[in-house]
Amino acid sequence: MQKWKTKNGYIIFQVLSGRSNSYLISSDKINILVDTGKKLSCKLLQKNIDSLNLKRTITSLILTHTHYDHCQNTFTIKEHEKCEIVMSEKEARYAEQGFTTLPKGTFPISQLISRLGNKIGAKSFGYKPFTPDILVNEEFDFKPNNMNIKIISTSGHSKGSISIIVDNEIAIVGDAMIGVYKNSIFPPFADDKEEMIISWGKLLKTGCNIFLPGHGKEISRELLQKEYTLYSQKLNIHSVEYYPKP
Repeated sequence: MQKWKTKNGYIIFQVLSGRSNSYLISSDKINILVDTGKKLSCKLLQKNIDSLNLKRTITSLILTHTHYDHCQNTFTIKEHEKCEIVMSEKEARYAEQGFTTLPKGTFPISQLISRLGNKIGAKSFGYKPFTPDILVNEEFDFKPNNMNIKIISTSGHSKGSISIIVDNEIAIVGDAMIGVYKNSIFPPFADDKEEMIISWGKLLKTGCNIFLPGHGKEISRELLQKEYTLYSQKLNIHSVEYYPKP
């Protein structure tokens, strides 16, 4: 099981990989699960979590967004772990109805897939409805609990996409970018491409060097900077700046 460690002792375990990634942030104070994957992976997800022999239960489940491949096991995990669900307020109504509209395609083939998927709807791409406990607007800070974990809005892939900043070193970014291709992080699906690139800039303003996506492998700061500059120019986003590590 792949893991990352920050200078202050937070350990991030990748507890699910393949079609979708899930991560568990662990410290001596708290355990936080990020995303739950597809329904078919539920047993594997729980097995991987159990294998960590955590000293404390999972207290929070953060959803980077509510597309089915990131949240189909949310209801089950909440029932099993008795944890609070944290997500964007912009997608709360989707959670309670059990279906989130699939994002627009960014390429011709993904545009076709998106249209077909939305016609099929909840029958194939839905999930068991759940009620979130904490709704995030632009930011949510765990610092009152003496933790250096922060949630920021990184909309674009979906209107309610959020990212989790751990110790200002590692960001868990959902589908704001993908780690499937060697030299590109541009996802095949996004509701608002311009907003997504702006969110890349927000992530560059953090001190993070590692970005953990919902699909694929970790992404370096250098690759994110290169892609941000490239797509800012392509999409005529004029507020292009270079964001060196703070």
